[in-house]
Amino acid sequence: METEFLTALLAIIMIDLVLAGDNAILIGLAARKLPKEQQKKVIFWGAVGAIIIRMIATLLVVYLLEIPGLRLVGGILLIWIAYKLLVEEEEHEVTAADSLWGAIKTIIIADALMGLDNVLAVAGASHGNFLLVMIGLLVSIPIVMWGSTIILKMIERYPIIITIGAGILGWTASKMIVGEPFMHDYFTNPFVKYGFELVVVAGILLAGTLKQRRIERAKSDITIEENTL
Repeated sequence: METEFLTALLAIIMIDLVLAGDNAILIGLAARKLPKEQQKKVIFWGAVGAIIIRMIATLLVVYLLEIPGLRLVGGILLIWIAYKLLVEEEEHEVTAADSLWGAIKTIIIADALMGLDNVLAVAGASHGNFLLVMIGLLVSIPIVMWGSTIILKMIERYPIIITIGAGILGWTASKMIVGEPFMHDYFTNPFVKYGFELVVVAGILLAGTLKQRRIERAKSDITIEENTL
């Protein structure tokens, strides 16, 4: 039991590192036009508001995942999120606000819209354990408030972090699908169950890697064409 708890906790921490750090960036973007003394207030209150909304949303999702069929839907959504994490560069189109409360409102609304992937992933990785949900949220607080710069530097220096994060999301997605009550009979055989989880993770990583290579090759071809003109 302790091993399962620690494994789920490590998965949640990794999910937060990969996904919650992205939400931290919008805080800096929303507050960039304000005076320095107001930026600290925006960072604090914007993060507090975003975390409260994320806490309510995560606890709500934990309950919703108990509805028949929603674990399967959530798992499929998480597979797509994991794939997109590998092949897309995040674009942050957040308008800088001119007032303190305007910036805080921008942060809270943007985080609520962007945080679905994080909420769904943490809820899935916790397997309904509210202690894990709360720990996951507590872990996300310093990441959201102070971690964006560090995380971006880490990811730029060690791109493998994104790959590991996508693999963990894929594993979490497969566990959600396997845990769907009406699909229980399909996964009673441990070989089928763990084989399915392995195939999902490997499939995401392979598809994402191949897609990323095609994107890079296309960019390279465009650059070569521009240089020859």
